[in-house]
Amino acid sequence: MAVNNHNIWYAGQPMTLSVFDLFKIGIGPSSSHTVGPMKAACQFVRTIALDEVTRIRVELYGALALTGTGHATDQAVVLGLMGEMPESVDPETANDRYLAVCNDGVLCLPNQAQISFDKSSDIIFNNTPLPEHPNGLRLLAFNQQGVTLADQTWFSVGGGFIVSATEIQTADNVQVLGAKSIPYPFESAEELLSKCSAHSLSVAQLMMKNEIALHGDSDKVEQGLRELWQVMNSCIERGCRTEGILPGGLDVKRRAAGLYKELINAGSDAADPLLAIDWVSLFALAVNEENAAGGRVVTAPTNGAAGVIPAVIAYYMRFINGADEQGLYDFMLTAAAIGMLYKKNASISAAEVGCQGEIGVACSMAAAGLTAVLGGSVEQIENAAEIGMEHNLGMTCDPIAGLVQIPCIERNTMGAVKAINAARLALRGDGSHRVTLDEVIATMHQTGKDMQSNYKETALGGLAVNVILC
Repeated sequence: MAVNNHNIWYAGQPMTLSVFDLFKIGIGPSSSHTVGPMKAACQFVRTIALDEVTRIRVELYGALALTGTGHATDQAVVLGLMGEMPESVDPETANDRYLAVCNDGVLCLPNQAQISFDKSSDIIFNNTPLPEHPNGLRLLAFNQQGVTLADQTWFSVGGGFIVSATEIQTADNVQVLGAKSIPYPFESAEELLSKCSAHSLSVAQLMMKNEIALHGDSDKVEQGLRELWQVMNSCIERGCRTEGILPGGLDVKRRAAGLYKELINAGSDAADPLLAIDWVSLFALAVNEENAAGGRVVTAPTNGAAGVIPAVIAYYMRFINGADEQGLYDFMLTAAAIGMLYKKNASISAAEVGCQGEIGVACSMAAAGLTAVLGGSVEQIENAAEIGMEHNLGMTCDPIAGLVQIPCIERNTMGAVKAINAARLALRGDGSHRVTLDEVIATMHQTGKDMQSNYKETALGGLAVNVILC
């Protein structure tokens, strides 16, 4: 089901969100550095008059500049200027098309006009961030005489969401799905639980009623959820059969295919009670190796954390007796409800809050989803989500060479296993606990504000500077 995602305000502002805003089909390796900039560039060329344009310049700021090459931001903006969008661009040909533009010096715009394009002068990397957000990009179009025809500034605020400079400066409440209202809006976990209790609804049931209001009927929603899972599952399968070295220069060997063969040969080894955990790790590895290679993934809620939720869903579908398609829907709807709380009240951008906003949020979402399908109450779901984040607080984002590989790929396996642990802990309790989900979300947001920028997707601290590259 195609869902039209527009721009959105974030962090503490009321907003209408859909499950299909938290889960989006895209391309690796990064939602904020690849998906967002591609969307912004495409939006730029779709909204300006192209007839007189003879040159376009892109200026990348802050984290988009510091780790832009490793995150393929330059490739993303070029493809976006060609009219491509993350959900429809062909990942098999994307790199070749980008290299052709770089080598030939010619960029084909959506109106089929060809203009000169020199990457060295038409994509500017400025390490200083713009004041509004660490992930800023400015796009300018000129005519033959050098007159500026268009000048737009965009911000990629995490998870593939983008906002324009006007929206971010005026704090406009730009709602993703226009003026449509939902029957059960919620801005906090407390409000979510209260409405579930008052109306005798599970989290998934409440979310489904909201989604029906946004998209028309339950069949459309279920179809969209099935399509998302098909992309997730296909990503797992591709990762499990693809060998080789990941691109980018770190010479990281893909491990999922080898691990898959080992686990297949191991069969159902009764002597190893933790064999299922190895499969969960495999599922997460497979997805994030695909993401690192620029493959088709589902942003869940980001690309850097794209393996956590698919791995836990695969665990449910393959290892839990009684797992079915309804459980899949309930998992994704419940997980999305939790993701919305982070998007509304904190951030899912590593450039803003570190990896706690990516792996931490994905872990929290997955823990809630798994708790729901294992029969947990709304209180246990909230408890699982809180546990999933509480023990990811302070996690930095320090990618080596700015690539979404080390520590990102293994970190997804840790997030998936931790989500299962959080769900099991919550299910062993009665839902009562000392720290609320709202409190841990507020803590995560404040922790991100306090974190030095060196540890927020800039590759200026942590492993990125302590691992010597030869």
